[in-house]
Amino acid sequence: MSLFNFWKKEENNLFDENITIEETRFVVLDTETTGFDYENDRMLCIGALVLQNGIINVQDSFEVYLEQDHYDKSTAQIHGILKDLLVKRPTELEALQQFLDFLGDSIIIAHHTIFDVTIINKALERNGLPHLTNKTLDTAYLYKKTLIQSHLFERKDHYTLDDLADKFDISKKDRHTALGDAYITAIAFLKIVKKLREKKEVNLNQLFK
Repeated sequence: MSLFNFWKKEENNLFDENITIEETRFVVLDTETTGFDYENDRMLCIGALVLQNGIINVQDSFEVYLEQDHYDKSTAQIHGILKDLLVKRPTELEALQQFLDFLGDSIIIAHHTIFDVTIINKALERNGLPHLTNKTLDTAYLYKKTLIQSHLFERKDHYTLDDLADKFDISKKDRHTALGDAYITAIAFLKIVKKLREKKEVNLNQLFK
């Protein structure tokens, strides 16, 4: 799919409120970056996988390590991505093209979605391209909807991916890799939907409210 056709398709895509959660193609994503500064830091890796029909399709996954013009040794201790000049990696523009082809018009799921989407949008800006127009869901926000309202229960302002992994007993074996974190997020999303459905019937449109 060309970049032009990607945004043309996005602009013409109307959100069908009657489609079920199971029928929907979600792309669960995570980015590893040199830091948290939207203007100065850069993506090192994008990891994503497809979630549909309640199934995390690990065979239908996406992972790309980008060419590294920016590098921070301190953050490398967290994500473990080393600067290897011997390995040919795609440029930022090439990586974005590959990711957009994989993403299509799917709904994006991420943990603290605003960070991943903004860092991708900044990369699109640098390459003279429009921002993503995909609808997004944030597992950090959705998790709060599962919590009981009680003065006996202390709610936190922010819940990390580690918090959700501990709550739902999800293995953190591949934590701090883009694809590993996307996988944890996908499992957490399924667990969240299950808990929401224990309270009442939940449709796709209600997830956005």
